[in-house]
Amino acid sequence: MTDFFDGIPAITYDPDATHDFTYRSYNPDEMLMGKTMAEHLRFAVAYWHSFAWEGGDPFGGQTFERPWFGDTMDHAKIKADTAFDMFKILGQPYFCFHDADVRPEGDTFAESTARLHEITDYFGEKMEQTGTKLLWGTANLFSNRRYMSGAATNPDPDVFAYSAATVKECIDVTHKLGGENYVLWGGREGYETLLNTDMKRERQQAGRFLQMAVEYAHKIGFKGSILIEPKPQEPTKHQYDYDVATVYGFLKDFGLENEVKVNIEQGHAILAGHSFEHELALASALGIFGSIDMNRNDYQSGWDTDQFPNSVPEVALAYYEVLKAGGFTTGGTNFDAKLRRQSLDAQDLILAHVGAMDVCARGLKAAAAMLEDGKLEDAREARYAGWGSARGQGLLNSDLETINAQVKADALNPQPASGRQEALENLANRYL
Repeated sequence: MTDFFDGIPAITYDPDATHDFTYRSYNPDEMLMGKTMAEHLRFAVAYWHSFAWEGGDPFGGQTFERPWFGDTMDHAKIKADTAFDMFKILGQPYFCFHDADVRPEGDTFAESTARLHEITDYFGEKMEQTGTKLLWGTANLFSNRRYMSGAATNPDPDVFAYSAATVKECIDVTHKLGGENYVLWGGREGYETLLNTDMKRERQQAGRFLQMAVEYAHKIGFKGSILIEPKPQEPTKHQYDYDVATVYGFLKDFGLENEVKVNIEQGHAILAGHSFEHELALASALGIFGSIDMNRNDYQSGWDTDQFPNSVPEVALAYYEVLKAGGFTTGGTNFDAKLRRQSLDAQDLILAHVGAMDVCARGLKAAAAMLEDGKLEDAREARYAGWGSARGQGLLNSDLETINAQVKADALNPQPASGRQEALENLANRYL
């Protein structure tokens, strides 16, 4: 135990409590649609924002002071001790990490790798003691200056090789720790100007890189899901994994549509010009839904602010799509969210997660009520009822000439029917 969270009690469900350190909506044992709330939500803490981020922004540097900030393995172990203290306080079942979050960078690849294995062995001991599990691991292939022109898409083959070797080690430690997924996030896989970019070459490199990751996961017997996290723009003008549709096209190009799923982030969906529920619904329709990063952006800012969720209606619509997709299998709800740089205290870190978990719980309950009541799905089914008829199905198996003749023979003059958007919005709001 460390003393960073001294005085903060373990958080339990008590909707009548008069203090802040309680769950008012998240009851992990409450049953919904045949599962407990904990089984539905599968909460995870993001190691990077909670323990590695220093409180900077584009206009200012570090504001946080943490006892684990430093570049030694002793600092890394203090960070781990504190992290697992927090997981215990919150009752968090999972966490997620990048390699660079958990160990200091070495002077050589071999030194960085040795440090990664040392700290993940330490994680293994603490996971066994606490019961906390790994939702997913990943590699940081974007922060170091070597990745300024990308990792898999870099014009320098040596950077590609370094990146591939790093991913191999990160898959190894994820597998060793029983991770349920492995995520690839291409933070720098894009371009700032076409004047120096060969898009065809870079896409081919990225495709082969992903194929290698899948091949290696199979080779070592990794049973978890391989996930790509779509990300538009920021910091580059264009990225090759812009949104769910772009990722699916990429997967189809390289024969990976049955091998790789997506980890969808709310903030990234907004930056791509979509809603979170749009990206979730599309991933489900395409058969590549995997996991989510739950956060939000400030809608008055044009960048990825990674704030903790606080809108029950937004969260409810997201979980409605998750539940419609059958819920999580290996995936879960990772809080890829960070404190505001003025929120300096240990209790701020705890209460940010408490509030977010309560918001998610309320959203989940609303989503379950909507789905179980069935009125939204009944209205959707009624709108497309004609396509379930023999005539509707026959049209899809026909041809233009035959259809043309039928329309003329029947003197068709179809009239539009209301989409009833306002009525359905009113209906959805009744559950919130």
